[in-house]
Amino acid sequence: MTTAPAERFALRLHKVSKAFGGVQALNEVDFEVRAGEVHCLAGENGCGKSTLIKTVTGVHQPESAELIELFGEKIERINPVQAREKGVSVIWQDLALFPHMSVAENIAFDDLVGLRPRSVRYREMITRAGEVLDRLGVRIALSAPLNDLPIAQRQVVAIARALMNDAKLIFMDEPTASLTQSETDRLLDIVRKLSADGVAIVFVSHRLAEVLEIAERVTVVRDGNLVGVYPTDGMTQARLGELMTGHHIENDVAARDLPDAPVVFETRGLSRHGEFEDVSLTIKAGEVLGLTGLIGAGRTELAHVMMGMRKADAGTMLLNGADYHPGSIRHAIRKGLAYVSEDRLALGLLQKQSIEDNTVISVLGKLTAATGLISDTRKAELVRHWIRELGVKIGQPSDAISTLSGGNQQKVVLAKWLATKPRLLILDSPTVGVDVGARAGIFRIVRELAEEGLAILLISDEVTEVMHNSDRILHMADGRIVQNYDPRTISVPQLEERIYA
Repeated sequence: MTTAPAERFALRLHKVSKAFGGVQALNEVDFEVRAGEVHCLAGENGCGKSTLIKTVTGVHQPESAELIELFGEKIERINPVQAREKGVSVIWQDLALFPHMSVAENIAFDDLVGLRPRSVRYREMITRAGEVLDRLGVRIALSAPLNDLPIAQRQVVAIARALMNDAKLIFMDEPTASLTQSETDRLLDIVRKLSADGVAIVFVSHRLAEVLEIAERVTVVRDGNLVGVYPTDGMTQARLGELMTGHHIENDVAARDLPDAPVVFETRGLSRHGEFEDVSLTIKAGEVLGLTGLIGAGRTELAHVMMGMRKADAGTMLLNGADYHPGSIRHAIRKGLAYVSEDRLALGLLQKQSIEDNTVISVLGKLTAATGLISDTRKAELVRHWIRELGVKIGQPSDAISTLSGGNQQKVVLAKWLATKPRLLILDSPTVGVDVGARAGIFRIVRELAEEGLAILLISDEVTEVMHNSDRILHMADGRIVQNYDPRTISVPQLEERIYA
């Protein structure tokens, strides 16, 4: 522990431990955040980050702790209400806002509810909510329903609500996971403004580039243990990934030449009004074709047309040289296409169903016995096969899919689609919300699938992701393919400069 004066710190923890059953979630962890500091809390999913945050905010009580100190005051025991009153706030990834209430009502919600019911002074509420947004330097219609706002503005509303509660220490959990690069840049500017005002920010993110850009120091936790506290000055993404996972992560360019491989899928002049125009591309057997560009460039909309989820207005598609006109997503699946959506929670998985049910849902027709009922034996064999093949870490196949980490959930989505034995696999932002170690595991699987001959379209706005895992890269902007790149002849900074120009 540092010997710096206590008043310099918003938070100090020393030898904090917490266990759940036989699992040691935190093992004598030290953690400290200076007043006005932007500090990153880094680690893989399941390493103890959320437990640490919930311990600070009083959701969990530690088994033992030699010191818990908030703003220079030693704390013996704290509950969530007391933590909020002392100036601690958490903005979780789901934001915990009220979609059908107005912006002003969301910002002032805690102040409106208070400790006892009372009449709402709407004029005062509007004034105070506006003052908080002015402090952040943003303009949002205070009367607008939250539902009408893009995710980036909802993030700002969540921050404003924290400031309405006089937050002096704010934990931000994956705040940029669903944001475009320009939206991320604006959010980071707000974080810098808060830091300059003396608010301490604990930034939790799997996007290591922005961690190194915004944070002054990073605390790394692995398997419930403190690995260390490091200045971000001089730290690299590769080194930080090694500290988080405990092993070296390969980030070499993996591009290959496939001159003799047959073309599996082709588009010629494909267009859909208002979304993309004149898109022509080819994907060969065994090839990983990267498709990158800013969010809103038309990438996901193109994938939806390929999967029969939307109709093209013009142009043609060819599958193995034959005309391809998918009438529905079921038609596309029968023809050999598979689609891992960027939104695995809404489109990829059934959260209330089990791991095994999610794994087999796309191939139920192939699991029926002579009776016409699903064969439990065939189902169990298929589930065992894919869990083993993809290295999915689970308790029991009958456990709810929600019990798995983001990386393991994504592997189940992959299993669901690979069970259909596709010819073309479309991966749309496959690592959103997935930690660095799980990302490496997923892309090892992707490379193995490509080497077995599967054609893969990798859609991502993370330049390093497509650079390190694609054989070719297409840059899409404003609904058009504007350039074709070989990852071996261009650098990450050069590609980023062209994309974000």
